[in-house]
Amino acid sequence: MSLEIKVPAVGESITEVTIAQWFKQEGDQVEMDEVICELESDKATFELNAEAAGKLHIVAQEGDTLEIDELICTIDTDSAGETKTESSPAPEAASSDKPASEGPKSTGEIKEMIVPTVGESITEVTISSWLKADGDFVELDEVIAEVDSDKATFELPAEANGILRIVAQEDDTIEIGALICKIEVMEGGAPTAESTPAPATTDTSSSTSSTSENETYATGHASPAAAKILAEKGIDPANVKGTGKDGRITKEDAEKAQVTAPKPAAAPAKQEETAEAIAAPGSRNERRERMTSLRKTVSKRLVSVKNETAMLTTFNEVNMKPIMDIRKQYKEKFKEKYEVGLGFMSFFTKAVTVAAQEWPAVNARIEGNEIVYNDFVDVSIAVSAPKGLMVPVIRNAESMSFDQIEKEIIRLATKARDGKLTIDEMTGGTFTVTNGGIFGSMLSTPIINAPQSAILGMHNIVERPMAVNGEVKILPIMYVALSYDHRIVDGRESVSFLVRVKELLEDPTRLLLGI
Repeated sequence: MSLEIKVPAVGESITEVTIAQWFKQEGDQVEMDEVICELESDKATFELNAEAAGKLHIVAQEGDTLEIDELICTIDTDSAGETKTESSPAPEAASSDKPASEGPKSTGEIKEMIVPTVGESITEVTISSWLKADGDFVELDEVIAEVDSDKATFELPAEANGILRIVAQEDDTIEIGALICKIEVMEGGAPTAESTPAPATTDTSSSTSSTSENETYATGHASPAAAKILAEKGIDPANVKGTGKDGRITKEDAEKAQVTAPKPAAAPAKQEETAEAIAAPGSRNERRERMTSLRKTVSKRLVSVKNETAMLTTFNEVNMKPIMDIRKQYKEKFKEKYEVGLGFMSFFTKAVTVAAQEWPAVNARIEGNEIVYNDFVDVSIAVSAPKGLMVPVIRNAESMSFDQIEKEIIRLATKARDGKLTIDEMTGGTFTVTNGGIFGSMLSTPIINAPQSAILGMHNIVERPMAVNGEVKILPIMYVALSYDHRIVDGRESVSFLVRVKELLEDPTRLLLGI
């Protein structure tokens, strides 16, 4: 029986693929699930597996572009096993080169790894980096890749011992449950250093000889993604050396390729012809980087908040001298007792929780046609992490002491900078505090952290002349800004909230007495 193999559906937006390379020849005997061909789309490269054992008859040739579901080859299943004995010399030769008892043994099982569920609201992830290369031996639970979601970075452990076959490439964005890689399950541990040299040397020698002596379609050919990048840069693929299989130009090669500068030779002539033109020193190169999932999500949400809320900002100024005096007087004793420094954030967090309980609309959110009020205050703290803005949450901040708040801020900020925050630690905040003052900001209008209804912006502390009881005094002043959703927070509430925060900060004893 002749089994027809057609181009499989490889993605919703992909309508055609190109035959990059055949791994088998016309008339070869192939085994079930054996990789026989490599396909390229405009987004990624895919491997085509044999759907049955038998004799291969190639229909589409290397370089042909086929539409999805178009015939690519046939397999004569009636001839399965006929040429097995003929093709057996290769495995025998391989086995003679490598003693079977020294390395891991293949079980024939293929473990397909899919993108795991990492959070209720996360529907897709991006492959940040592969920590193992295609063809590497991996061990169970060994971390093989890092995956970015719109909220955090996760490590992907191997689900079996065996040979890794990468399906999704770096920077690919794939949905939860999609195939990310395969592992050819092996029995036994990783190949020892003694057992690997023989096959390694033979492999490299054979591969180098094959690439140098037998050039294939892939040699010097750019993948669709690489070709697009080279076209944008105006670079001829002939000037790029491919590092992919058989010399194929990969997307990474294209991203690293730079325009050669033939201008130096022409420069003297220009100087002679247009002596008045002065060549400005310095480079004018541009650099393009793909946005991470986190950055894309942050940008979408910020724009969404600006468009979907009635955001307004009110300002005030705070005399920070009373808090600075308290810190100066008790800073060392506080640290000696609680083993944590006394910062400004604990004062602001406590002041915000008190004011939010007096003006509950500032601590509320809109759900449909209802307003949800909270009798607790979960304060989100904006943290600038290496991968972007993170907003971990301090739960029930209204019931925490100063030292508990300081310790919780340090714990969450450390995890944010290490990329170890969990989804739970970043969701559910009811009010946000952001401190642009640590970067030198004097005044700004923070954007609401949806679905919350308000956010307080802190700024730097600068000495300014102030009128106090008819006298001019130089005092440390901080401008504070409250952005709020005017749909549920009225002007009276927002201004009163900010004035209350100002009162509590300028007279911190009120925080102790609750007045």
